[in-house]
This record gives sequence, structure tokens and C-alpha cells, in this order.
Amino acid sequence: MSEDLGTPVLDDHLHLDPAHARGMDAVEDFARLGGTHLLVVNKPSWHLGVEADEPADFRAVFEETISVVAEATELLRGRAWPVLGVHPGLISRLVDDRGFAPEEARELMCGGLDVAAEYVADGRALALKSGRPHYDVDDAVWAASNDVMRHAFELGADLDCAVQLHTETTDDLTEVASWAADAGMPAERVVKHYASGSLVGPTPSVMCEKDWLVTAAERGDPFLMETDYVDDPDRPGAVMGPKTVPRRVRWLLEEGYDDAVALAHVETPATVYGIDTVATLD
Repeated sequence: MSEDLGTPVLDDHLHLDPAHARGMDAVEDFARLGGTHLLVVNKPSWHLGVEADEPADFRAVFEETISVVAEATELLRGRAWPVLGVHPGLISRLVDDRGFAPEEARELMCGGLDVAAEYVADGRALALKSGRPHYDVDDAVWAASNDVMRHAFELGADLDCAVQLHTETTDDLTEVASWAADAGMPAERVVKHYASGSLVGPTPSVMCEKDWLVTAAERGDPFLMETDYVDDPDRPGAVMGPKTVPRRVRWLLEEGYDDAVALAHVETPATVYGIDTVATLD
């Protein structure tokens, strides 16, 4: 029997891979402890065996994610949504391993985002994912990566949708948020995945470290909570498990952070993604 924490409980960023890893067993773990809603981000394309040569090649990755989300929704008191895009680490795979010029990699990745945008436009996906490498790269790759991210913001502005970012570790992405604003996209609809509680610029999707959550809760600014669960059989302990968000919500409530829980799981999802986590509970 699933625990009811008296609130919607959203994990803002995780991956599911029923074909190769735990898949729906992970969703059941999340739901049993009181989790109600998931944002499922497509795994990096090459992790699913897709070595893209043209933008249409990403479609198989997106279709698989949409199918996984439908399965997950059947197990939740709330529902799941897909977040689709091109992992920024792909640029290194293209340039270093496959001999692409940075400009060629940029065009392929922007084309993949265009394909992801089709799914947002027809209502089959909720948001886009983009970003830039979290590790050192040369200037040409960095510039190309920033161009890809700016393209994602242009699509987000056109579609009126959120963009989740995978970036370097930092507490200050005000410049990136300004790029989104320049593209016509509200900065609060840019979400930094794997964020600390003190990020400025985009909306932080805070990893569920207790100290980071307390920082976010006491700031009182909009934030989300995530695990970045990778669902990879070769990395069973990587990042955080699917039970973590509901466990941390229970802990926050016990510590008296009721307003912060409502902010992270009801108010911020509505502002950033336009979703109603209360109305979508069964």
C-alpha cells in the first residue's frame, strides 16, 4: 500500500530504462513511499544505442521515453511527463569520437532539439532539455554548446515551455538566464537540473541533500526537488535512488517546512511547467 504524505510529491528529473534496468520497479518504489508525479528525462541517446547522424535519429529516443512515461503514469497516484532533448555531453562524443567539427555537432544537436520541440508542440512532451558540458572543453566546443543552449531557449520561447539545463557545477547562472530572457523566455522557466539550494538565475532543481534543501527552503524562492536517478545497471548506486524525494518530503514536513514543500511540489511546478499537481492526483 502506498504512503500518503498529504501533498503531491514530484521528482523533477530522473531517467527510466525498463529495457535494461529497473524501470517500473523504480517507479513502484517511488510511489510506495508517497511519490505522486515524475518528470522523466530521456537518457543520453548513445546510452540507448542511438548514434545520431541526422536529427530524425533522435526520434527513437524520444518515442521510447514517451512510452516509458505512459507506463509510469499507470503506477502513480498522479502522473508522469516526458522532458525531451539532446544531452550536452553528446558534443564531445561527436567531436572527440566521431570526427565531427564543433559546428557540425552544433547543427546536429540543434536539429535534435527541433525534433524534440515537435513533441512539445503536439502535447506529447512537457518541456525541453539542453545545456552545456559540465567538464572542461576547448573554446570551439564551448561556443558551439552555448549556441545549442540558446537555440533551446528560442524554442522554449516559441512553444511557451520550460527548458531544463544540464550545466557545470555553479551557484550563479544569471548570464544564462539573461540569454533566455533575450530569446523571449521567462528566466523562471529555465530550470538548472542538479542544483544546490543557493543557485541564482534559473529556477533550481535541487538535489535532495538535506543541507541544500534547508538552504532552498529558508530562502523562500521557487525551487524544485530531484534525484537525477540514472536507472543504469552498471551504476546501481549512482546519484540518488527513486525513494529519495518522498523520503526528503517526509523529513521536511517533520522539520516544519510545510510551506517549502508546497512551494516545491505545487506552486513552482505550476509556475515553471504550467502543471497542476493537485488536480492531477486521482
